[in-house]
Amino acid sequence: MNAIETKLKGCFILEPVIITDERGYFFEAFNDKKFEEILGIDPGFVQDNQSKSSYGVIRGLHLQKGEFAQAKLVRVLEGTVLDVAVDARPESETFGQFVMVELSAENKRQLYVPRGFLHGFSVISESATFFYKCDNYYHKLSEEGVHPLDKTIGINWQIPEEKMILSQKDKELQSFESFKSKQI
Repeated sequence: MNAIETKLKGCFILEPVIITDERGYFFEAFNDKKFEEILGIDPGFVQDNQSKSSYGVIRGLHLQKGEFAQAKLVRVLEGTVLDVAVDARPESETFGQFVMVELSAENKRQLYVPRGFLHGFSVISESATFFYKCDNYYHKLSEEGVHPLDKTIGINWQIPEEKMILSQKDKELQSFESFKSKQI
């Protein structure tokens, strides 16, 4: 596994070692010992989640706070997404900044999103199956978010506005300015 640290401390792009032959391919998607050895993080994942979405879907930007904060290891099993992590740690030098990485079934990249980050993705292929591991259980009352089209953050989801599909819940999320005022 090759780990590339992004401009946001603790957020890594992971590229697996892929073995191919006439039968197809093989790669190790996760190994806790290697993860700890390479990244210095003992993830302690406790929950796996999977979603399937069609082109134009934007999911996020979400996070869980307090004792239910979650780190995630995300990847795509089918299709292509633009995955986004926004630093929501008020004490961080990169608070409010984001990284975006294309994750696909083809490139097999993964993104490690540490606790304290807003997270979301857009589906830029016909459909996508998205898979992620979490280091804490989902807790509805600890969930918070920022509207994915918030101009302050300024994410280009690479989908024409008329083709964007957001859940009602995500349409009602707060602005980043409102989120930020609660953090300080």
